Amino acid sequence: MKIVLIYSGGLDSTVLLYQLHAAGHELHALSVNYGQRHSCELISAAKICAQLGIPNTVADLSSIQPLLAGSSLTSPEIDVAEGHYTEENMKSTVVPNRNMILLSIATGHALSIGAEQVAYAAHSGDHAIYPDCRNEFADAMATAIGLCDWNKVELIRPFVDWTKADIVRRGAELDLPFAMTWSCYKGGKLHCGRCGTCIERREAFDLANIPDPTPYREDAHSVDTLRANNWRLS
Repeated sequence: MKIVLIYSGGLDSTVLLYQLHAAGHELHALSVNYGQRHSCELISAAKICAQLGIPNTVADLSSIQPLLAGSSLTSPEIDVAEGHYTEENMKSTVVPNRNMILLSIATGHALSIGAEQVAYAAHSGDHAIYPDCRNEFADAMATAIGLCDWNKVELIRPFVDWTKADIVRRGAELDLPFAMTWSCYKGGKLHCGRCGTCIERREAFDLANIPDPTPYREDAHSVDTLRANNWRLS
């Protein structure tokens, strides 16, 4: 199967990359620069794809950044919130309509190269905060993708009902180079260990009982402290 994977270089999409690669599919990774604060993730994506010999195309959509304002990921004047994804302030990380935009670009790319499927790695932990990761959204997009051209492209999202810990366990089974992946929304030299995606990453490794090889900043709270505070920052 020829598949276009929306690939950020993050933990979730890298596990999906490895899973599809292990299954023998012909993969075409599509990374997108939409002006995100943490564009360093694209470097991780390129390195991992090079290691596996998978073509990685970067779509430069950075000029649309002003059109996606109001998110801490696309508006430099808004600080990236710290804490657990269940907290209200995490909604500041929602980029307006991001997945519809990425899926549209990926579908066009799939049609242009004759790919049968488009894949993305939305998972159940995303649903509460990111409306474009819900099953209802994915179902609607799958219908639209099936109607947008005479040639049929299928949308697959195998992790949509998985937890982040499930994804980490699968990554361990696939011998994933976890330390090469990038999650942190702050986009520094090291993972901050304090933003929502860092907290979720650390919690997932802990719940999966898999050692977390990620280098975090010195001011990151310890896992013991986070666990004692129910993964909130104290």
